[in-house]
Amino acid sequence: MRIRDELAAWAVRHGIPQAAITDLLMVLAGNDHAPAIDEDGTSEARSQSLIRLAAPQHGFWLTRNNVGALLDDRGVPVRYGLANESKAQNKSIKSGDLIGFRSKVIVVTDVGKTIAQFASVECKKFGWTYKGDPHEQAQARWRDFINTHGGFAAFATTPEVFNHG
Repeated sequence: MRIRDELAAWAVRHGIPQAAITDLLMVLAGNDHAPAIDEDGTSEARSQSLIRLAAPQHGFWLTRNNVGALLDDRGVPVRYGLANESKAQNKSIKSGDLIGFRSKVIVVTDVGKTIAQFASVECKKFGWTYKGDPHEQAQARWRDFINTHGGFAAFATTPEVFNHG
C-alpha cells in the first residue's frame, strides 16, 4: 500500500477532510503556494484567493495559469500559459486564470474508478457581469471549448462556482 493510500485510509478513520490531506501533501512536497487574500473586498485577486481556498473542499485541485510572453536572453519571445502559442491564438481564445482538475467517480463506464476531469476557472472581481467585449468573448470561447469536450470551465466571482456543474 502506498503512503498516500495509507494516509487517505487514516484520514477517513479519524474524520480528517480531504482538503486537509491535500493541503498537507502540498506542504510536504514544498508546493504550499496558496495566494494571499486582498483586503479591499472586491478585487479579482480576492475572488481568486477565495475560490482557490474553497476548491479542495469540492474535490478540485487548481493552480495559477499565468499567460504572457517574455524575451529570452537572445531577445527571442517565449510564450507561456495555455492556449498562447501565438499572439493571434491568444487574442481569439483565452484560457482561465486557474487550471487543474476535479476528482470525479464515474458511475457507468469504468464503475468505481476516480478520474481527473480537466477544470478551468476564469476569476472575476465581485459584482462582475459579462459584457461581451472581445477579451470576454475570447474567455467564453475557452470556457465553451472545455465544457463541450467534457471538462469543467466557468467564470467565477465566488467559490459558489463549485456548486454548479
